[in-house]
Amino acid sequence: MTSPPGGSDQGGSGTEPEPGRLVCARCGAFADVPPPVTWTCSVENGTRLYFCDARSRENLRAIEGRLDSAWW
Repeated sequence: MTSPPGGSDQGGSGTEPEPGRLVCARCGAFADVPPPVTWTCSVENGTRLYFCDARSRENLRAIEGRLDSAWW
C-alpha cells in the first residue's frame, strides 16, 4: 500500500517535525527519536520512511508478504 510522491493519500498535515522527532509518512503522527519499537521503518527509493504503530498494524500483511523466506 504505497503511493507515488505527491500522491493524494499522504494524509499528514504537512507540518515539519521538530528536530529529534519523527513523523509518520502515512498519517503525520509524531514520535521522539529513537522511534518506538512499535513503529516501522521502510526505505523506499532511497528515502527512509517511518510509519506509526497504528499504520503498521493496518498494513502488517503487506509488510510480512515482502519479507524474504529466511525471516520465516
